[in-house]
Amino acid sequence: MTAENWIELRSHPSTPTAAVRTIEVLVRRLADAQLKFTFRLEGDISHIRIPSPAVPRFAVELWQHTCFEVFIAVDGQPSYHEFNFASSGEWAVFIFSGYRNGSPLANEVLRPGIRVRSSVGRIELDAVVRLDCLSAIHPQASLNIGLSAVIEAYDGRSFWALRHRLDKPDFHDADGFALRLEPPGHAR
Repeated sequence: MTAENWIELRSHPSTPTAAVRTIEVLVRRLADAQLKFTFRLEGDISHIRIPSPAVPRFAVELWQHTCFEVFIAVDGQPSYHEFNFASSGEWAVFIFSGYRNGSPLANEVLRPGIRVRSSVGRIELDAVVRLDCLSAIHPQASLNIGLSAVIEAYDGRSFWALRHRLDKPDFHDADGFALRLEPPGHAR
């Protein structure tokens, strides 16, 4: 899977919600060592609990409420980073040496740029991540990306991802890192 067009996320079958029609993501690898993600949620926004704008800051447990998530792994490496983006402007970054073996990185250098737009029936969140702040390798490496969202609606929480493999949602499952991004200038 590559990032040429909008990519649709799927709700895990065990967590349905009537409030969301679709969640799509547009991913762009920019020449200046940045990744830009645009998450577009369409549905009955009045039935979704969306965090109100606040001062951008590092926060933990954003997944307890509506948030969008990105997992970034260098191809062939067991380590990965997790980014959480909330419409409030709050964010989190974690580093993992392997499956769920990690810790938070509350470093302002890693703070993503977050911008939110909303209208009747739609909310869009843009997030920009600087790859050169993750490591010297990331800007020129082939990357495996996981895209996901947690949606807190009045009928419960639903879990959305590129791919769900197990009987329960698990965004850390490396099989879900199904989007491959080649380095800039890579011939196809």
